[in-house]
Amino acid sequence: MDIEKVFHMTAGLGSTSYAKNSSLQKKGSDRVKHIIIETVEELYISSTPKSLGIADLGCSCGPNTLSIIRDIFEAIQKMSQKMNQPASELRVYLNDLPTNDFNSIFRALPDFLRSLWRDKESVLSPSIFTGAYPGSFYGRLFPNSSLHFVHSSYSLHWLSRVPPELYDEEGKSINKGGVYICGSSPKEVAQAYYKQFRQDFWKFLRARSEELVGGGRVVLIFLGRKGPEHVDRGNSFLWEILARSFAILVSKGEVEEEKVDSYEVPFYAASREEIEDGVKRERSFQVERLVVSISETDAEGGISRGKRVAMAVRAVQESIITNHFGDTIQLDSLFDTYASLLDQQFAMQEIQPLTFVLVLRKL
Repeated sequence: MDIEKVFHMTAGLGSTSYAKNSSLQKKGSDRVKHIIIETVEELYISSTPKSLGIADLGCSCGPNTLSIIRDIFEAIQKMSQKMNQPASELRVYLNDLPTNDFNSIFRALPDFLRSLWRDKESVLSPSIFTGAYPGSFYGRLFPNSSLHFVHSSYSLHWLSRVPPELYDEEGKSINKGGVYICGSSPKEVAQAYYKQFRQDFWKFLRARSEELVGGGRVVLIFLGRKGPEHVDRGNSFLWEILARSFAILVSKGEVEEEKVDSYEVPFYAASREEIEDGVKRERSFQVERLVVSISETDAEGGISRGKRVAMAVRAVQESIITNHFGDTIQLDSLFDTYASLLDQQFAMQEIQPLTFVLVLRKL
């Protein structure tokens, strides 16, 4: 599977789209929004560039995409007013994989910009210049020293590829029955995932180190885990329940067991120690903050907690699942089963995926 050509959030505005099923990510980002704003304000006070380069990596599509841009715009405007000087222009670079629904983003831009400038016609209001930069953020995307601030929300836990060490010489998965690290996984599975994360994280930081100016800031929001154990009732448990859902489809004859056994998600929930070690190994950044946030899921609008999580996972995973299993897989059946199993688990004990907020300063 070529992740760069296949992986994308479900496009459009339909009932299963990312635009309609990304409220959990929005809620998580809103909980730590103050960290982003504080970081931008500190950066602006210390440098006050005439033109501020901002990149949103893994921007996806839907209403969340432009939300952080609004927050940064308003923060810069307020800082300019306090400093009584014209606001810096904002160069906003929106990045995601080439298959992302960029069209929907740019169709929304005119109304979005008009809403920003409504009642704010002033030299203290920043001008905004926006562009799309499709491609993997595990490589270079922007010119040298062209960025001041990099933001990425709920993207960096996605790996550049499924770890190749998960498959033996015959191409069969060594993680039979699992789609991620689970209790029955051989130790080599966790080792393969961690090796891929180390490689990807180093590439990500090295690329950003060349694109950022000295003193530039990076704020990364991504899923992780509490300690050395990979298996817990957090992010790994959500994948374990998905594996059980696939197994039920196999028992019903709706999908081939061999296809399920060969399916692995390109995901990794890193620990605090692994993140800090990755930053030290690359040596271009200093960790300014590393904050833990516990995700919460509530029933909303008559939709159960399990259903909300299932729809959110579907909006993210549908492109990869369809590519692997083909159009014959019954996605409604899979995710209805997933939602039901999740609701049963929520009724017994809380499931709390962990989110890290990492703030870096370019040395």
